[in-house]
Amino acid sequence: MRIAIAGAGAVGQSIARELLEGDHEVLLIERSVRSYQPNSIPGAEWMLADACELASLEEAGMQSCDVVIAATGDDKVNLVVSLLAKTEFAVRRVVARVNDPLNEWLFTEAWGVDVAVSTPRMLAAMVEEAVNVGDLVRLMTLRQGQANLVEVTLPQNTPLAGRRVRDLKLPSDAALVSILRGGRVIVPQADDPLEAGDELLFVASSNVEDEISAVIHGEA
Repeated sequence: MRIAIAGAGAVGQSIARELLEGDHEVLLIERSVRSYQPNSIPGAEWMLADACELASLEEAGMQSCDVVIAATGDDKVNLVVSLLAKTEFAVRRVVARVNDPLNEWLFTEAWGVDVAVSTPRMLAAMVEEAVNVGDLVRLMTLRQGQANLVEVTLPQNTPLAGRRVRDLKLPSDAALVSILRGGRVIVPQADDPLEAGDELLFVASSNVEDEISAVIHGEA
């Protein structure tokens, strides 16, 4: 895939390195001369330009990108980049970084954002996950489908211990996508047993999260 990243700061460069390891074609767009460091990631294509300018995106060949990642430290810039990528160049997938959680409500389809990634929210979710065993924790919002990635760790006294995945009576707008057990990542199959301490990852719409919680606690 060809992936454009707006913002070549520490976050943008880290993303670029990961994507290059996956054999993707990466373009880094940076407007600051100080952060424009092609030698730091020679495997990527670099462009010194303002990603908020339509002419710059045209020159970058944005229309040929499969994914655009707005990763600058300015939420206003990330919103403008997302909107231009989606509306002017019909980029299939737009991912935007949210720097201030108070701005998260803006990062929706209306601004061209398919997936909004809020670092403060994710860090808070990790803390909640560590201390609130048995509680449903929202890890990420997937804007395009108005769904969330949520996690719950089964407590030691879980009523689901020994039950099988097929026994989970989940609502129609929810799906169990992975089980984390120790150092293993398990793709759930119908006959897989559940154990105390399992971390269950679900993709679900917001309005069924309470139903998932009820299932986990044996109330449904």
